[in-house]
Parts: sequence; structure tokens; C-alpha cells
Amino acid sequence: MRTSIEVADIFRSAGPAYRAAHEGHLSLAQLKVMSAIEHCRTAALGGHVEACEDCGQWRIAYNSCRNRHCPKCQGAAARTWLAEREADLLPVGYFHVVFTLPAGVADIAFQNKALVYDLLFKAASETMLTIAADLKHLGARIGITAVLHTWGSAMMHHPHVHMIVPGGGIALDGKRWISSRAAFLLPVRVLGKLFRRLFLTRLLQLHDAGRLAFFGSAAHLADRRAFVRHLSPVRKTRWVVYAKPPFAGPEAVLAYLSRYTHRVAISNSRLVSFDQSGVTFRYKDYRRDGADRQQIMTLTTDEFIRRFLLHVLPRGFHRIRHYGLLAGGSRTSSIARARELLNVAAPPCHDAADEQTDFRPSCPCCGGRMIIIDVFERWRQPRGPPDTAATNRENAS
Repeated sequence: MRTSIEVADIFRSAGPAYRAAHEGHLSLAQLKVMSAIEHCRTAALGGHVEACEDCGQWRIAYNSCRNRHCPKCQGAAARTWLAEREADLLPVGYFHVVFTLPAGVADIAFQNKALVYDLLFKAASETMLTIAADLKHLGARIGITAVLHTWGSAMMHHPHVHMIVPGGGIALDGKRWISSRAAFLLPVRVLGKLFRRLFLTRLLQLHDAGRLAFFGSAAHLADRRAFVRHLSPVRKTRWVVYAKPPFAGPEAVLAYLSRYTHRVAISNSRLVSFDQSGVTFRYKDYRRDGADRQQIMTLTTDEFIRRFLLHVLPRGFHRIRHYGLLAGGSRTSSIARARELLNVAAPPCHDAADEQTDFRPSCPCCGGRMIIIDVFERWRQPRGPPDTAATNRENAS
């Protein structure tokens, strides 16, 4: 029996009161996310009945909401995505690079999510590709997988992009592979300066084109002079670009991607308790080191829901993107060329017909294969326990 707390439990219990208290202040996207999480794997979404072919053990399985903000629905999506990415891995070191927006710009991003998050992707990727192609640095075309996160560990608004980058690239003339140094990819100070310039220049262009919107305490930023004054301090500060040492092999890259690509603002595993005093969860305080980094925080239920909903993305927004050698239509040919230059064989092709497509868990009683014997629609329950004996007779015949 499940005893742990889930985000869905919090939404089911406090969601109706929260919606009533904030009526008119929640976007349609936020309301849809709340509804999806509340109804995930309940009779509201329908489901099916499974029975074991061997022992007849049966169980009810409700459908998942498949919403990308739902903590319970990211596992299957992550497995599928990782299987596709595994074929793109090269036998080289991989670096982890993070581009972060300063607080003064993050406030603008929150009121203009689609435009500014997209600009964050474009400025960060162009920065990496430009500096990598510079003959003073690497002098090569590199590949990038970028993932947007909009939260810190305490669920506050903190937009940043994580990048996974192979340690090297194809020379500009396409004739050889150029490897980076073992523990160094590109100079972070140079990356930070170019990133700041590209981002702020294009942000001002968006403002001049009248495409940015400002509300509440930020309404005065609609005036160009006020907007320029607001950006003045961040023009003089260092923008944080962080590069970690390379991963220990392709397996470590996949392990990292499985944790980061389909992550949501908070996972169910971080929740500690939920009661009248609020929601208690674990978080990391990055100002501390060692064991003290792991901390416990309690928020009122309304504040917890508010922070969770800060990170609902605009409809259709792609939070995982690929650039350079890994970009869309050219990825297959670029990876093939990279393998040729590295003198390594391509991974064996898997016939889709031979791959496992049934991810249902095995029978908890005997380990046998579970098969679907009944399907029921939304808001309905199966009428009663299935007649497993009759089912077995039908299967035998």
C-alpha cells in the first residue's frame, strides 16, 4: 500500500480551495496542469484490468495524464527519449555547461516566458557554437543537447539552461575531429561575456518591437528609458556560465540525462509530509557544503502550489533542444561523419519489431505476463472482479 506523499495528493486536497481563492489570476495552462495531476491514474481518466496468464492474479491500472509537468508521468517519456539519444553518443568525454539568467532579467522572463526562454536557448547555443568555432579556442563545429530548467531546489523562479556537449567537434573544413583538452572545453569568462551581450542586445530588440508585456510592479518597464535603466546593473555584472568536469563515459551521460531531461519542479521523492501546517520537503542549499547542503523546508500549502505553478511552460514550448552537430535534419549525417573521423563503428541497428514495447510490470504474485482483459472509460470503474477462470478458458481455446 502506498504511504508516501505525492504532489497529486496535495492538489486533490487543496487544489479546489486554491483555485477558488485565486480565481481570475491563474492561466488556462496552470488550471490544466492542476486538473491533469489531480486526475492522473484515477478513474477520471479511465483504465484497464490486467490478469496474469499463469496464476490469474488481476489488478486495475488507471491511465496516466501524460502531462509533462506531472511528477508521475515522466518515467516512460524519459525512457523513450533516452533510447533515441543513446545512438547519438560518441566515444569522447562529455561536458556539462550551465547558462543562468541574473535575477533582474529572470523577472522579465517570468512575464514573457515563451519569448525570453526562447531567447535564452538561442543566445546560449549561439554563444557556445561561436566560441567553439573560433580558431583561438577549439576551431570546430560542436554538438549540443540543451534542457531548460526554470526552478531552483526550493522551487523559486530561476531560469537556466543545462547543456551536454561532446568534448570536441568536426573541424571547420570537415576533414578531421578536433578533441578538446581532457578537463577543459571553452573559457567560461569568454562565454559569459558573449552570452550577456547577445542576450541583452536581442532583449532590447524585442522591447523595441513591442513584443514584451509587463504587469503589476513591472508595468513601468514598458517605457524604453525605464527598461534600459532596469538593465543597466546587469550589463556590468558577470553572467554565470558554469562548466563541470567531463562525465566518466557515455553511461554517465545517459544517467545524467535520465535525471535532468524530464524533471519537473519537484519530484514526489522529495516530499516529506503534508498536513495542516503545510508541505515539508527536502531541498539543497548550495551556499552550504557537505552534509549541511541537504535541508528541510516547510511552506504553507498555498505557497507550495504557487511555487509549483510558477514553472508551467507555455503550450507547445520545447524545453529540450539540439544544436550544431545534433540539430534536427543534419544530426544523422553529422554523427555518421564524426564516427568516421573518430574511426569508430556505428552502434548496431535494432529492429523495431524485436524491441520490447510492453512496459507493464510483471505479475506481483508469480512474475508471469500480465494481459489486458477489460478496458473501462473515463469516470467509470470495472463492475466487479473479472472472471479469471473464464478468461483462462478463453485463452486456452
